[in-house]
Amino acid sequence: MDNTIMWHVLCNQCEGRTNGPDNEFRWDGQGWIGTDMNKIWFKSEGFVENGKATDGDTEALYDRPIPLLRYFDAQAGVRYDLDSGPGRTWGAIGVQGLAPYFFDFEPTFYFSDRGRVAGRLMASYDLLITTRLLLQPEIDINFYSKRDPSRAIGSGLSDLDTGLRLRYEISRKFAPYIGVAYTGKFGESADFTRAEGGIVNEVRFIFGIRLWY
Repeated sequence: MDNTIMWHVLCNQCEGRTNGPDNEFRWDGQGWIGTDMNKIWFKSEGFVENGKATDGDTEALYDRPIPLLRYFDAQAGVRYDLDSGPGRTWGAIGVQGLAPYFFDFEPTFYFSDRGRVAGRLMASYDLLITTRLLLQPEIDINFYSKRDPSRAIGSGLSDLDTGLRLRYEISRKFAPYIGVAYTGKFGESADFTRAEGGIVNEVRFIFGIRLWY
């Protein structure tokens, strides 16, 4: 049974965001295929606004459970920044799993042949209000060691995306939701965004669907 090939796909965020005059689309999904001990993960996320994709990246990772850490897996592989900006390739090393009190926790370290390193911390929690109604706080933070002006990225703390989503699970595989999201740019990343006429700090209403197979 341990060698049975299984697979799973989750579109965690398939949502529209609006502040009234401006609208954008956000996607964040992941899937895996493999056995209990060895899996290949695929992850993708990003934004689309006015026909332009931003903050988009795709990852392919090898995944294996960490001995003595029951709820965590080690992951290693490659990430490619794929959007309307110049592409970037990174190596990736991280962990993914359930922290105490059942927080989904996903820190990842990235490195490139350009001498750059980066870090991402993602965390979320499902708070059950009823058996079908859930409230999910979520946070996504990115750090970079060096500036990359062509991608509007500065060194240090670059950006933060956090949200609060209230979803209703019509079934476990289909759950519409509403909520609110805050996106912030910091340091040089904020300067690059201002220079391009973008908004540095923004709160938007969100509505979307969470799907899995």
